Amino acid sequence: MSLRWRIAMWYALLLAAAMVALGFTITLRFQAILYSQAAARLDRTMAEIVRTTLPPPNTFVIENTSGASLEILTNGDNLGRWASRDTYIQVDTPKGYPLNKSDNMGSMSFPPSPGLSPKRSAIAPHVVQTAKGPFLIEEQLLASGRQAVVVQVGEPLERLYRAFSQTQRAIALILAVAVVAVAALSIALASQATNPIDELARAMREIGSDRLDRRLKWKNRQDEIGRLAETFDDLLGRLEEAFARERQFIADASHELKTPLTSINANAQMLARWGDADERVRRESLLAIASESAALANMVSGMLTLAKADSGDGIAKEPISLASVAADAVRRTSQRAAEKHISLDCKCAGETPMISGDPNLIRQLVTNLIDNAIKFTQRGGVTVRVSATPAEGTIEVRDTGTGIDPEELPLVFDRFYRTDKSRNRAVPGTGLGLAIVRSIAQVHGGRVEAEAVPSGGTLLRATFPRIDGTAG
Repeated sequence: MSLRWRIAMWYALLLAAAMVALGFTITLRFQAILYSQAAARLDRTMAEIVRTTLPPPNTFVIENTSGASLEILTNGDNLGRWASRDTYIQVDTPKGYPLNKSDNMGSMSFPPSPGLSPKRSAIAPHVVQTAKGPFLIEEQLLASGRQAVVVQVGEPLERLYRAFSQTQRAIALILAVAVVAVAALSIALASQATNPIDELARAMREIGSDRLDRRLKWKNRQDEIGRLAETFDDLLGRLEEAFARERQFIADASHELKTPLTSINANAQMLARWGDADERVRRESLLAIASESAALANMVSGMLTLAKADSGDGIAKEPISLASVAADAVRRTSQRAAEKHISLDCKCAGETPMISGDPNLIRQLVTNLIDNAIKFTQRGGVTVRVSATPAEGTIEVRDTGTGIDPEELPLVFDRFYRTDKSRNRAVPGTGLGLAIVRSIAQVHGGRVEAEAVPSGGTLLRATFPRIDGTAG
């Protein structure tokens, strides 16, 4: 069963159950009101008979009175003052022998009530069966002097039951109409609630990698469906950006891989044709193949590292001293700085913040930052500094190179991005070094930043959350 029909069914069932319960309650309450009204009429009639037939103080004890007042009840003509079309009166002896009854009773009689006595002089209204159907009767023992009678005042329940039946039929009809209306309303409401979901599902089915620019744009809906559509639009936006980056990555990777592969192929052909005849050609071709193969291996290694850092899977983390890792990376890259005749300083002794991470990946991050600084520094030097706040540890690599244009600073950590748009191969590198830095920082809960130094050069900064919580 679809979500629409499940919502409609449960909504209709709940409302129908509530209405049936309400109708049942109303019916019972209506019956109780009619019964109480009939009982009240019987009480009033009985009270009037008592006031008329018994002298003050209206007690039921045997007194020295003539008892003439009770003779009013034994005279058939006198009962007419209290009887009516729906009020029946019967007078019996305490033992149940009939003495008198109102004219409207005809041949009908109320059953005797032998249970009455001076100790139990009244019986509250109750239902009895007679020749004319069910009656609601009230009984009371009246005693005056040595004389005592039982007065029974009754009211037929036929009209009451007929009112009950009519009320029940009316309520049943109203409930039937209401249930049908509720069912239709439930279907309408369920459709209104699920139609946007169907539209959303259709839109999702229609979207492919070539249609990621589509948006629902349900800005006029402020409910949960509107928020879902807005979230879906945001998701599409992120997917579009991710696919665009992926396509750019594939294009850049293809361009980067094409050059070394072309060079390897060309030198291999030269080696095959003239290598045996010309020692110089053989030597230069082998050197070129070895160089391009190494560059190709570095690029593939960089891509694998980037993929590992992006996924974050299988990275075992442990406490790491950021100062120790920085000092180790400086030692590993000092030879490259010396070959370019630039200085490489490590100002790491003052701070020893501890972070949680993979030592090899953090070391590669620092090494990539230093390599990048050395690569674009022709004179001056590179400075590596470790600093800390109570919550974070930071590594900064500052160089005195040519610097980066301010508008390019946000792009330096993108994959295959180079400030040299011509991709001059005189500048070594694959364009993945700083992208690897950003991915390693992100998988460790950190962040990277690039700033232009006013005096010339660039400052690259990587910040990580500390686990020791104190500086120094």
